Amino acid sequence: MYRVLVPIDTNEERAASQARAVTTLPDAAESVEVVLLHVFDEDERADDTTPTQLTAGKRAREIFENHGIPVRRESTSGDPVDEILAAAEDVRADAIVMGGRKRSRVGALLFGSVSQAVTLGADLPVTITGDDVAGAPTFVCASCGERYYTETEITKCNSCGGVKVEEAV
Repeated sequence: MYRVLVPIDTNEERAASQARAVTTLPDAAESVEVVLLHVFDEDERADDTTPTQLTAGKRAREIFENHGIPVRRESTSGDPVDEILAAAEDVRADAIVMGGRKRSRVGALLFGSVSQAVTLGADLPVTITGDDVAGAPTFVCASCGERYYTETEITKCNSCGGVKVEEAV
């Protein structure tokens, strides 16, 4: 089983993007296990709350479940970089999928970047997603699985002629 650590913050779009990136791994439903992690500021909150109690965590879990990918939930508190790297080691992760945010060069210098620090400190592959995974399908035909990459609603599948083309999750 290929274990992927997915540390989320409270941003729902970033968490969804991270989840969609994991679903694109080869044989994800059969060979990938996700460890969903949130690093809280306070010890008490980490003890009483799981990542899926956060809106971002709920959204990520829905995407994983819709793709048949098992999810384990972990909560901790402390410095996000240190805790993410420690969790990766503790759960024996094979990869980390981080959610990145756009910052100016000055902003990155002043505030740092958790994604950058994790990437530099990790001994395993780290993927950084944005608010959306480039190239992720937006619609899928329920009949044949044909994928569409457009914001325009699709009413009829070009491949099989099916009319049940649904928004991809």
